[in-house]
Amino acid sequence: MPDVTAPLRSRYQVFLIDDDSLLLDMYSLKFIERKFDVQVATNCLEALDRLEKGFVPDVMLVDIVMPGMDGIEFLQSVREKQLNKMKKIVILSNLGQKEDIERGMAAGANDYIVKANCTPSEVVDRVTHLLEHQES
Repeated sequence: MPDVTAPLRSRYQVFLIDDDSLLLDMYSLKFIERKFDVQVATNCLEALDRLEKGFVPDVMLVDIVMPGMDGIEFLQSVREKQLNKMKKIVILSNLGQKEDIERGMAAGANDYIVKANCTPSEVVDRVTHLLEHQES
C-alpha cells in the first residue's frame, strides 16, 4: 500500500507497446491508478513512428511477440536510430526462456518481466522501483 502521507512525486510517462488491446487496457489502468501518464501503441511500427516524432517517455514496456516488427527488432532499431532517450526500457513478454531474456537484455532492456510470473500491480511496482532507483 502506498504511503499516503508522502508527498506526491511527479508523474512518470510510460509507453506500453503490445498488440493485445485487452492487456494494454489492463496495464494502462494499473499505471494510471499509480499516477503514471500512459501512452500506448499496438505495434512496433506505430511506436517507432511516435519516437521518431520526438516522443520521449520515462519508461517503455515492450512485448516481444508481435506481428510485423517484433520487440527485439524494435529495440535494435531504436538503438540504431538513437531514439533511446527514455530513461528505462522493460520487456514485458510471455517468453521466459533464458535465451529470450538474454536476447532482450542484449537489445537494450533494463529489465525483463515475464507476464505469467507477475500480476499487473507487481509490474507497476517493478517499473516504479526501476525509475526511482535509476541512479543506482
